[in-house]
Amino acid sequence: MSGNRLIVVTGPTASGKTRLAIDIAERLRCEIISADSRQMYRDISIGTAKPSPDELARVRHHFIDILPLDGYYSAACFEADAGRLLPSLFARAGAAVVCGGSMMYVDALVRGIDEMPAVSDLTRRRVDEMEAQHGVEGLLAYLEIIDPDYHSIVDRSNIKRVKHAIEISTEAGVPYSALRTGQAKARPYRIIKFMIDHPREELFERINRRVDAMMDAGLEDEARRVEPLRHLNSLNTVGYKEMFAWFDGVMDYRTAVERIKKNTRVYAKKQLTWLKRDTDVIRLNPATALDDAMAILREAD
Repeated sequence: MSGNRLIVVTGPTASGKTRLAIDIAERLRCEIISADSRQMYRDISIGTAKPSPDELARVRHHFIDILPLDGYYSAACFEADAGRLLPSLFARAGAAVVCGGSMMYVDALVRGIDEMPAVSDLTRRRVDEMEAQHGVEGLLAYLEIIDPDYHSIVDRSNIKRVKHAIEISTEAGVPYSALRTGQAKARPYRIIKFMIDHPREELFERINRRVDAMMDAGLEDEARRVEPLRHLNSLNTVGYKEMFAWFDGVMDYRTAVERIKKNTRVYAKKQLTWLKRDTDVIRLNPATALDDAMAILREAD
């Protein structure tokens, strides 16, 4: 294995990943790969908590603002694209920082994902048509027929994963679950993973404050600009969904903001559940996170 290092800064939303990743990258004089599946899309900066212009100027970031709102991307695309980028980053600095809370993207780069057939535009259109005609329940019923094993474990609120399983099963001619081996791929570099470990109530308060800051920064105006494209998967995202419901009169403004906070906390709980299974993640004290991370990296040299 080479001496190159991939430093992963992950964790739940609002835990301080961006600041820690930038601070580490500055000290190592390396660049950052964003592993956030929504920050890749242009025109939704506030609701996805993208790094500020000043933060982006401090350290070069990759995979931010690379897609139009109707662009298609996946964890498999991320594994391939980031994998092609890493050799040049290692050649310049011997290290790279990955920052993000999209756990499937982080796992795709760190562990790899199983080889899957490419999904054709025709198959994707047919599954979209199925959703339009029969809704989420229709998709779930069809998934139960073609892949009962995956149907039994899929997050039914994550329509993107449901559709992806149907698409892959259709293209492969075998159930999606049959193609999932769960075996990690060998990587030719060292991987060190960090997260800032806030007490849960403190994390939830950070989330509440972040949502208030997003509203003050203009989330309403941003949501109104993209509202005509609300049918796109990129906007099936906490923050925008609740704003759209307010625009529709389904709920009032105050309820919409409180719902954003609640749904963000629910998302953070799912991230924490995922991370609880990962014994490789080093949990950092929020008060000393940077110093502790740098000490660990020095010891690992």
